[in-house]
Amino acid sequence: MSAHRCSRWLRLWVFSGLLVLAWHRAEADPMAETTAYAQGLFREAQGRYRHDPANPKAAWEFGRACFELAECATRQAQRAEIASQGIAACRQAIARASNSGPAHYYLGVNLGQMARTKGFGALKLVDLMRQELDLARSLDEQVDYAGPDRNLGQLYRDAPAILSIGNRAQAAQHLRRAVTLAPDFPDNHLELIEGYLKWGEHDQARRELKALETSWPAARAKLTGPAWAASWADWESQLKKFKRETEGTHEVLEAPSNAR
Repeated sequence: MSAHRCSRWLRLWVFSGLLVLAWHRAEADPMAETTAYAQGLFREAQGRYRHDPANPKAAWEFGRACFELAECATRQAQRAEIASQGIAACRQAIARASNSGPAHYYLGVNLGQMARTKGFGALKLVDLMRQELDLARSLDEQVDYAGPDRNLGQLYRDAPAILSIGNRAQAAQHLRRAVTLAPDFPDNHLELIEGYLKWGEHDQARRELKALETSWPAARAKLTGPAWAASWADWESQLKKFKRETEGTHEVLEAPSNAR
């Protein structure tokens, strides 16, 4: 089973001089079903891990479940506690299987969850996240729908260039690679579109929007159920926002799934 998110994907912001990490959330919060799913996933993975803690796959699958549940957390202390379990499990997996791409990947994103709770302390975790995502990419670039490249692209795109690792060329390279590896995954296109808009490349953003709309129905048919409810709400919100920006209008446009 592939990794699912309550709401997806890391981004870095500078706000009032502080580096703050947060994942996208839909304005309307259709989290109840997805949270229940994440809780069930956590319990099942925790049971397998406790039964066989020496099994690297059981360890990183628990790390994945920790990330999913931490993403649904409503309190920082809760998020940190869950993420710390995921970090420990993934490090145990790596100690026994250092060439496991998923173990490095889910260590990286759990470090991201921990960073969300740290304010300025997040700066210390950014390079650790980058290292783990780079390792994951070298070992298994397909994990989580090209997750290593997508997350690296977000890090390089949104991190400040002076205080951290921000780099436009690196961001574009990784985000384009994510689209190439998993073209039917909406978030890969959306993150690249956001980059193009940030960099003022509106023609490129429009072309990427067309590609996204072409692949949208297939993704809608494939990524279904409570595990994806919050993701779709977020993706549709982003799609409408980006269409307004690229078309130069404030008119509210329908996402393809709602178009008639």
